[in-house]
Amino acid sequence: MKGLRFHLIALTVLAAILSLAPQMVPGAGEALAQAQGQVPGDALGNSSDSELWRAVRAGEGNLIQAEGSTWRALRNGPLSTYGVWAIAGMLFLLAAFFLFRGRIKIEHGAAGTTIERFNLIERCGHWLTAGSFIILAITGLNVLYGRYILIPVIGKDAFAVITLAGKWLHNWVAFAFMAGLVIIFVMWVVHNIPSRHDLKWIAQAGGLFSKGVHPPAKKFNAGQKLVFWITILGGLSLSLSGWALLDPFTTSMFADTFALLNVFGLGLPTDLTPMQEQQMAQLWHSVVSMFMIAVILAHIYIGSLGMEGAFDAMGTGQVDLNWAKEHHSLWVEEVQSQSASGKHAPAE
Repeated sequence: MKGLRFHLIALTVLAAILSLAPQMVPGAGEALAQAQGQVPGDALGNSSDSELWRAVRAGEGNLIQAEGSTWRALRNGPLSTYGVWAIAGMLFLLAAFFLFRGRIKIEHGAAGTTIERFNLIERCGHWLTAGSFIILAITGLNVLYGRYILIPVIGKDAFAVITLAGKWLHNWVAFAFMAGLVIIFVMWVVHNIPSRHDLKWIAQAGGLFSKGVHPPAKKFNAGQKLVFWITILGGLSLSLSGWALLDPFTTSMFADTFALLNVFGLGLPTDLTPMQEQQMAQLWHSVVSMFMIAVILAHIYIGSLGMEGAFDAMGTGQVDLNWAKEHHSLWVEEVQSQSASGKHAPAE
């Protein structure tokens, strides 16, 4: 009889409260009343302890984690909605830019002579980062939107298989992305330090909207530098929040970050529970991902369809000399000067 009573209690919501507050364990009479249908909240029975449930909702108990409702509302509401608008908006802008500007041609025509833009190691570092990011983006978007897009098309069983495979792929490819970030940072950070030449490039919008305008630039122009730092800093943030999700309940990234920010008098909470840390990590991971996907879409466009000769830089590593002079004139001068002094052999 005793075992039956506890089994019946476990089927009710009250059992969760009892497990968290042993001092509230009822006597035999109360247990019998619950077995007859009288349970807190009037969910299944005829009585309601409104004060108890009001306290639980206020955070005085652990039966209901109110932040969970907030997390779900944000994830399924603004995050999903604005994420779609960010990606769709970028695609719309790129399409409009292509219709307005067309493909940016090599204004003086192909020179027929090439110059080495990126060596093999640089290209491998780029494609490791880019390839892994694309896989992470696709598998991540599937987690957020797949059930709404794919299930009606392929069914629940196929979606389950694809999503499970995507989960493992996402988890492991993340390490390739981290490695790629380290490689490109070490190789290119010295070339991505802002300089006075960037101001002129920005003032002329890189010549993207005007034919015949070619602001001087070294190995990377201001636009490329912006993409570089967004990739490095955004990638670092994704890596940290992703690690918190891979190894749950072991980090306090947000509490530690808030503590640092509170130096400026922001008054951010630092007594976050492990569950709150996980929820914030998931939301932040998604927000940064959406932003980076939108930025990288623009980067992919200008490096392929948007500009003639641009893809060769990361394809073969060799770019047409006229293309290089039009978009990176200062860099061409440096390379040719080094070549003339015998420090670097010219690329043909």
